[in-house]
Amino acid sequence: MRLLGALLLVIALTTGAPPAAADPRWEFYTDDTTRYGSPWFHGRHRIMIPFGCTRAPYYSPDPRCRRNRGFHHGIDLAMKCGTPLTAGRRGWVVGTQGLGPAYGSKVLRIRNFTHDWDVVIGHARRVLVEPGDRVLAGQRIARAGANAAPDGCHLHFEKRAIRGGLSTAGRPRPLLDLRARR
Repeated sequence: MRLLGALLLVIALTTGAPPAAADPRWEFYTDDTTRYGSPWFHGRHRIMIPFGCTRAPYYSPDPRCRRNRGFHHGIDLAMKCGTPLTAGRRGWVVGTQGLGPAYGSKVLRIRNFTHDWDVVIGHARRVLVEPGDRVLAGQRIARAGANAAPDGCHLHFEKRAIRGGLSTAGRPRPLLDLRARR
């Protein structure tokens, strides 16, 4: 019996099977089954929806994309509700006016003047900082959630120009500093 349990564990770890507490609403719109770590969150998690053109049904067709696909302006990483989110870099918490309801009512925007970016973190279960707060790298800032998200608990991570709108969203992956599980 122990041998069977050990064998099943090895199969689950090597096939990229979802964790036991997977959210039943998760749907992955990428073939990437790698689990990533990052200074922005605890644990190792899979990408649900990558940055750029996507077949995920939540986005309106975008002229940048072929086959009538929509454009996703951030990266969504599937993670258990309540997963601690930490500041991967230092910055200032700023207001979230103008972001709209798609990010949920618990959204966070961190600004870094030195490197000229804003980070938008959406769908949080709980935000632990408020506008005007200075955050340091490694500081706990929020908990992952599914606030206004149709696809379960996850981290939505977006990089924009300072004070920029959706049209200024750029590739967030380098700032997210994803590291593959070894």
